[in-house]
Amino acid sequence: MHKPDQPNPLNPVVSKKLPKTVVVLGLVSFFNDFASDIVVPLIPILLATVLAAGPIALGLIEGVADALACFLKLWSGRHSDVMSGRRKGLALTGYTLSNLARPLLGLAGSWVTVLLLRSIDRVGKGLRSAPRDAMVADATPSHMRGYAFGFHRALDNAGAVAGALAAAAVLAWSDLSLSEVILWSAIPGFVAVALLGAGVKDEKNSQTQSVELPRALPPLRWSALSVPMQHYLWVLMLFTFARASETFILLFGHELGIGVVELLLLWAALNLAKAITSTQGGQLADHFGRGALILIGWSALAIAFLMLSQVTTGFGLWMVSIFYGLLMGMSEGAERALISDYASPDEHGTAFGWYHLVSGIAAIPAGLLFGVIWHVYSAAAAFLFASLLALLATLLLRLWAWPVRHQ
Repeated sequence: MHKPDQPNPLNPVVSKKLPKTVVVLGLVSFFNDFASDIVVPLIPILLATVLAAGPIALGLIEGVADALACFLKLWSGRHSDVMSGRRKGLALTGYTLSNLARPLLGLAGSWVTVLLLRSIDRVGKGLRSAPRDAMVADATPSHMRGYAFGFHRALDNAGAVAGALAAAAVLAWSDLSLSEVILWSAIPGFVAVALLGAGVKDEKNSQTQSVELPRALPPLRWSALSVPMQHYLWVLMLFTFARASETFILLFGHELGIGVVELLLLWAALNLAKAITSTQGGQLADHFGRGALILIGWSALAIAFLMLSQVTTGFGLWMVSIFYGLLMGMSEGAERALISDYASPDEHGTAFGWYHLVSGIAAIPAGLLFGVIWHVYSAAAAFLFASLLALLATLLLRLWAWPVRHQ
């Protein structure tokens, strides 16, 4: 893997039109997240009300499910490289598994069943994430990958908005039960799978004579990564400890006395804010450099969590959440585009596998640590701790892991 190779921003841009593959994959993520965010915000409520299970069961379910996904992401990304860039099969299998298992949560009769189905859902995510991101990188010229990933994240976040709003509307204005709402998530999930199956083809690797034979790659070792990429991934892991899970914002809202429907609207607003700025942030990353936009997003999280540690009202939570979403959205495309900059074309899957593995592994203890500080001290202490970690990660990015631009 090599250092990032980005064009001189003074040179003319050849094309600003996104490839069809990127557009379709964005729509796939929109409908998949539409389905997912009908269900995921309701899982804690389902456990607490219908299944009479508590926070320990929720922690076990999410921890086991995320652990399964982490290691599969590296394997699936690597395997898609070994198979000469044939990534669609893994991505399609992953989306299909998730969208078969997720609606069945509505039929679960115990938290153990929820654990099984949620684990299958996350196995699907583990299979699809790295190959899908590699497909975006494969299809996009290097000078506009920030734009491509920003566009993809915008539609992903827009799907989360649609799902949360749909769930809120159904719960507020219909007589459907939680279980029935979860079952209906199968419809947008089916659309996502159908779009991927019919609308995307694997990019052919021009350096490969035959895509039928597996390709030999260097050993899968951390030491095989370039030093700049290692530095970036270490800092990203630290930042993941700061970022923890955005669902803690909803838990904080619950403690402030905000109702379930309003919390779903808050979740939708946060994701809408990210969707609004993701595409533009990716384009700015192409022009000014990935590091600058990542710096903006990470600094925003440090400031937002510092502000959250001082919030005492629902109105304040809304304002800070929207501020956080707008500026975090600016950096989402840049984070992934930088990974593709560090990787050679025939190792995009492996690079994104490492990216997802590092951030995924860190997310598990990060959520636990955040929750323990919250429980032992207070929500304010947990958010303040996260703010300080985000600030440290931002400083390390600038001083130790800053992306190198080649002119």
